[in-house]
Amino acid sequence: MVETVRWDGQILWVLDQRRLPLDVCYEPCRTVEDVARSIREMYVRGAPAIGVTAAYGMVLAARRHAEAAADRALEALSGSASMLDETRPTAVNLSWATRKMLETARGIPVERWSEDLARCAGDIYLEDIRSCRAIGGFAASYVPEQAAILTHCNAGALATAGYGTALGVIRRAVDDGKKIRVFADETRPFLQGARLTAWELMEDGIDVTLITDNMAAYFMAQGAIDLVVVGADRIAANGDTANKIGTYGVALAARAHDIPFLVAAPVNTVDLSLPDGSYIPIEERDSREVSHLGEYQLAPTGVKIRNPAFDVTPHHLITAIITDQGAVSGDFKGGLSALISS
Repeated sequence: MVETVRWDGQILWVLDQRRLPLDVCYEPCRTVEDVARSIREMYVRGAPAIGVTAAYGMVLAARRHAEAAADRALEALSGSASMLDETRPTAVNLSWATRKMLETARGIPVERWSEDLARCAGDIYLEDIRSCRAIGGFAASYVPEQAAILTHCNAGALATAGYGTALGVIRRAVDDGKKIRVFADETRPFLQGARLTAWELMEDGIDVTLITDNMAAYFMAQGAIDLVVVGADRIAANGDTANKIGTYGVALAARAHDIPFLVAAPVNTVDLSLPDGSYIPIEERDSREVSHLGEYQLAPTGVKIRNPAFDVTPHHLITAIITDQGAVSGDFKGGLSALISS
């Protein structure tokens, strides 16, 4: 299975997902600034993956300040955490990871930062893989023995430390011997479905068909889709879920055709501090992602462009939220709160 990041003890090697599927290339990150750039410019993307990447960025930042006095070192490390948090504001896993690293640093002497923070980042990496596999297990009862599953964006191994959230559900179903076919939305404008999900599933030998974003409702109407499974970048306390732009439209179409709609994400994606989805910050990205495909210009010069990277799917359109601690349906507010407090 493809590795999103590799830590060699000194350098974080990040798979440049912008170059997939034609070129598999790892870029070296030697400083926390390198890591921040890799997240901001989407070398690495997907909420769990950027959390893991940011954790290793904190290791690199800590090593830079390991010779400073404790108070000055901690202030500098906190500044690095803020810089990383600002790169992708919607995905809560990022700030969760930097906060965990800061909490670890505060509890130990500066001279132990290098070793102990590297170990903490490694634990976050391994825990993400474990949680993705757990999500697949908790989702098993929602996936029929034979199913055509639609997914939007990429919530697979490429969006995590490995295995995947939404694609982890699919992988587990295939491993269980279920007959699974996948429809992957292309996911404009960054084409994560076309470039990443289709490639990743083909690498695993899983039956996948690529469709454009505006074909989803058509195939639902034709009876070609049995289930929708997507990931999440932040889940509010009431179950409202932010995911890649276009997810809300897929959820509306699924409800119109009475198709179950599942959200797969670890519990650290849940943000109980936000009562509902209206409080989730939505990142707006460079207009060039819409106006151009690589170097090829698609739109008239000077046209006004909006490029929100995410939208929010209201909880009433979601059949179940599958986490690494269990599945929640119906009373999302009570269920999510209970999972996190357990």
